[in-house]
Amino acid sequence: MKNVILLTIDTLRRDVLGCYGHSPSLTPFIDSLQTKCIRFNNAQTVGPYTQAAFPGILTSSYYLEYGYGKDKKKLSPHRKMVSEVLLENGIITAGFHSNAYLCAFFGWNRGWDTFYDGMDVEVSDKVPYIEAPNLNKKVLNWLAMQSMDKPFFLWVHYMDVHEPYIPQQKYLEMIDPDMDLDENIMFSLFKNVLLKRDVSNENTVATLKKLYLAGVRRIDDYINEFFSILERVNLLENSTIIVTADHGDEFNEHGGLSHDGKMYKELIDVPLLMFDSSLPKGQVSDNLVSLIDVSPTIIHLFGLKPVDHFEGHSLLPLDQYPDRGVLGEAVDKHGSKEKGDEKEIHFFRKGNMKIIYHERQDSWELYDLSNDPKELNNIIENYPDSEDLKNAIIPRVRRWQNNH
Repeated sequence: MKNVILLTIDTLRRDVLGCYGHSPSLTPFIDSLQTKCIRFNNAQTVGPYTQAAFPGILTSSYYLEYGYGKDKKKLSPHRKMVSEVLLENGIITAGFHSNAYLCAFFGWNRGWDTFYDGMDVEVSDKVPYIEAPNLNKKVLNWLAMQSMDKPFFLWVHYMDVHEPYIPQQKYLEMIDPDMDLDENIMFSLFKNVLLKRDVSNENTVATLKKLYLAGVRRIDDYINEFFSILERVNLLENSTIIVTADHGDEFNEHGGLSHDGKMYKELIDVPLLMFDSSLPKGQVSDNLVSLIDVSPTIIHLFGLKPVDHFEGHSLLPLDQYPDRGVLGEAVDKHGSKEKGDEKEIHFFRKGNMKIIYHERQDSWELYDLSNDPKELNNIIENYPDSEDLKNAIIPRVRRWQNNH
């Protein structure tokens, strides 16, 4: 039985990877894996920011399943983490990350033999997380202590693409040889432009995007280092590695920056790769899939029976994946922060039709992605057959109020 490793990269858009069409390539190492990968071309996350996305990834359930609000910030006991299922079945489990939203305080430490969330480390405003090379060292130390005669599940989450965008100069030069910004200027752009969601100056937005892209180029090197570690300890051939992101980032595609409560492709379209060195050649799947399927796939890879709690479906075998459409949901983070004023936002996509519901305005948007891939032309008023799409969402709005 092979080990299963889940690599998640915070804030990594799908369209910035070379293997998904970005030119010039910013991700030479990830691109080089394609001959041993299954690449999913139509993977969608279930939420546009970490808190909304990760219940889908690690518990195969949706963010609003059990409500939200002050008393719902912690992981609901109703959710079953993939780590818990694996631990119950004798699989060694380990998780390494430094995202505060996924720390032990919020309940994400359930089901792990080893769990490291970095909350005990002093970080700076400019680098408010543990950088990937340091996480890689911790993973190497953990791997060195494993007996190798029992399979393990390892989850590693990198924050290095995330704001504030302060990459090293060598990565800046890879994006733009004429770019020379010191850390203080980059941090000022974060504080005075990005945090304020100020898109009034398109040149400044373009600069932020370049800083972000430099972070993408940087994370490719760190993932290369991670794979080198696996090779060094003779684990690469005996491991299946899933690489994905929790969500993307916006650069004024729809009037904003960062990742707020929106459901457009710059936040929802994510990379999803499954590496296995035993694959005779690379494969590409155009199935419309969801990150809610990641945990069921991990269970499948370990040869365990499907988990009743999980709402997703194994991605494997590819030809048995059901064509049922994909969903996402979150709390709209734009309005008043007053208690009780949280409003929901949902999306449903079937084929190339994508519908979005905003509870705050009680409004709908509909996009035909085959003709409008950038989601700029809302056709809801001119599309008489939208009822089936709406009906996939309507029962989900505020559903938790009646169920829990």
